[in-house]
Amino acid sequence: MKFDALAAPNPIDRLRVVGKPHDRVEGRLKTTGTATYAYEHDGVGRDAAYGYVVGAAISKGKIKSIDTSGAKVAPGVIAVVTHENAGPLAKGEFYTQRFLAGPEVDHYHQVAALVVADTFEQARSAASLVRIDYLKSDGSFDLDAQKRTAPVAKQGPYGGPTETAVGDFAGAFAASAVKLDETYTTPDQAHAMMEPHATMAIWEGDKLTCWTSIQQMNWGTRDLAKTLGISKENVRLISPYIGGGFGGKGTAQSDLVMAALGARAARRPVKLALQRSLMFNNLIHRPATIQRVRIGATSDGKIIAIGHESLSGNLPDGRTEPTTLSTRALYAGANRMTRVRLAVLDLAEGTRCEHRAKHRV
Repeated sequence: MKFDALAAPNPIDRLRVVGKPHDRVEGRLKTTGTATYAYEHDGVGRDAAYGYVVGAAISKGKIKSIDTSGAKVAPGVIAVVTHENAGPLAKGEFYTQRFLAGPEVDHYHQVAALVVADTFEQARSAASLVRIDYLKSDGSFDLDAQKRTAPVAKQGPYGGPTETAVGDFAGAFAASAVKLDETYTTPDQAHAMMEPHATMAIWEGDKLTCWTSIQQMNWGTRDLAKTLGISKENVRLISPYIGGGFGGKGTAQSDLVMAALGARAARRPVKLALQRSLMFNNLIHRPATIQRVRIGATSDGKIIAIGHESLSGNLPDGRTEPTTLSTRALYAGANRMTRVRLAVLDLAEGTRCEHRAKHRV
């Protein structure tokens, strides 16, 4: 692709929009505090109950037993949802994570139970009465430990090819007058939007309506329906305002699934806002990477060979962080190689995002 000629006149050239101040459509509502977010739709759920999540206390293993008897008789409690009474749950099409632990625990703070009560305070108090015994097992948490053994990632629907080759990279790099061979790392990073993941769910017969904080409405409808095993036509999601997302609210997450399960069990509308402390391990995150970049150039600085290899981690069947996309698209060089490898880690799901690499010393 070359840009060696001026484009034809376009809206930017006319500067009728770009370069001029404009009010956002929802700007006044947000800045005056009158925009209604997912947790605030009291008019449609006047008798709404409140859900409170209990996150798994171990990083890998199984739930040996779960005792909800104390929580069930606590003041105001309507229902307690665990893997023992939630019914079968599938996975959505986009994320690979399971939204409810049991009996296996896949990662720290995976939902182990949901307590539904008349008030938020009652739900939170009763959640502390859920008693869970675990069988711990060893897990994999260190990306660097799999640096030499992780395989090339399977080809998926997103992120482009996991391995590419053009020309003779190895030969051209070896023969280059100037060489760069460096390894860079980026850390695990969590989304931390101002509005937590929040949902209010209402069942009317077999039809489910959710006011939720979500970015991809069509994907969310599809993935929630698949997870619950119901028809997509019976799911309606409403999300007029989002208090920050950054990709972390892409499609169905645990708040949406658990609010739906809680409302079904309680036979009442249920509000659920995921606790801030759970947002870092219960949800998706930007995974750590280890990236090796090799560039071979002539003495006058012309690139003749470029190679970019990247390693990231995820749950089984998860996607890689496609860090090599920019290398393939933006840099010249007749001899090229990119490779993306995937380590299986027992951490909250890693989802693809942009990265800024940090040189490892």
